Amino acid sequence: MPDNETSELNRLMRGLPGVEKLLQVQSLRDLSKTAPHELLVETARQTLDETRQRIRQGSAGAADLGLEGLAGQVARKVEQTLETNLREVINATGVILHTNLGRAPLSREALAAVTEAAGSYSNLEYDLESGERGSRLSHIESLLARLSGAEAAIAVNNNAAAVLMVLTAFAQGKEVVLSRGQAVEIGGGFRIPDVMRQTGAKLVEVGTTNKTYAQDYEGAVTPETAMLMRVHSSNFKIIGFTASPKLEELSVITRRHNILLVDDLGSGTLLDTARYGLTHEPTVQESIQAGADLVTFSGDKLLGGPQAGLIAGGKEYIAELKKHPLARALRLDKMALAALQATLQHYLRGEADRKIPVWQMMARPPEDLREQAGRWQTRLAATWPGATIIEGESTIGGGSLPGETLPTWLLALPVPLGGSANQLQAVLRAQRPPVVGRVERDCLLFDPRTVLDFQGENLLTALERTPPVKPE
Repeated sequence: MPDNETSELNRLMRGLPGVEKLLQVQSLRDLSKTAPHELLVETARQTLDETRQRIRQGSAGAADLGLEGLAGQVARKVEQTLETNLREVINATGVILHTNLGRAPLSREALAAVTEAAGSYSNLEYDLESGERGSRLSHIESLLARLSGAEAAIAVNNNAAAVLMVLTAFAQGKEVVLSRGQAVEIGGGFRIPDVMRQTGAKLVEVGTTNKTYAQDYEGAVTPETAMLMRVHSSNFKIIGFTASPKLEELSVITRRHNILLVDDLGSGTLLDTARYGLTHEPTVQESIQAGADLVTFSGDKLLGGPQAGLIAGGKEYIAELKKHPLARALRLDKMALAALQATLQHYLRGEADRKIPVWQMMARPPEDLREQAGRWQTRLAATWPGATIIEGESTIGGGSLPGETLPTWLLALPVPLGGSANQLQAVLRAQRPPVVGRVERDCLLFDPRTVLDFQGENLLTALERTPPVKPE
């Protein structure tokens, strides 16, 4: 490096303040009243190190921030560190069970139950009648059994865990017969064949990708077979020339050979989705009635509750699962149990589509949504004069009812010529709370179906703060 460049570099380095001088800037002195001193010192040191590195790399403007500018960087970093990272988001995408946005929001009653369980002691594992130790599973077992029509039930921390537990308990070292078209992979790389290998079960695939018959299952049964298994396709569907046996047909085979029939419903539902203009999704009750020994399904999808894996079935099989070593490793905590119990009680009272947000959203008529989108358009007329309402579709999401949609009405905000939809999206994501919509045909779209009642005003305020980006 030439001497003049070295001299300039040294001059810029010497011009940077020390940590103590930087912390004396008024904005950081004010911040020190709420932020830990150690965090301020560490962040100031890190910011100065990063600035030195940028100066060495010749980054333009790295040395021009000045004392106030450096202090501002430190303050922003400290505030980001102290800010809660997991926070409320306004989901205006129209995807009801948005996996990336936390899937099913809880009902008010479920939220209250969580607060009560978390904020005080409870009878989680205490029998109030006998005064002796009880079981945490007792709070939901009878409810879940009654609603599903099963003899007994158990809950673990998600449906993947439920499948893992059933295979480990009943098929370790033995064969599991599965249709080739059901050896699926769902979100996060969860593959049924991999799970089977992990549990020590041996996968026996039968049939073809699109067609499998009862005789294919029958022909694969050997003395080493532990169960026949049906797995819901979850986030895809096969159309055209397809065939698959009814669960009742598989039940006949399992009874004849004295083996288990396990039905993994994936999302799982206790209500008939056809009542809401959707394709009929097999219900948990139907699987039990058809002869499934064990049925596994999720708590935070179509059920509309907290993350959980639910297993309903025969009393002897559930008893076996309860005493399995995995039962403790995969158990639900008190908050999830409280939310799950409150959610199941909505079904018991016949009020699920009036109280559970997922079902409220699916039950909303299009004319209702059109009226709400129209109110939004009127409110935003001054800020977004080009706003219109258009027909659109909401989707279920969460690996539930793939390809199924519900008619809706959308608020459409056109992106000005030369503007950027991505830029507008970024601005909305930076709001408090962040807003997530979707982009189609150079428009930002907002679906009222997935915006919760108490979030409407915040959505409109965020849009009013984000006027159209005018091209330069």
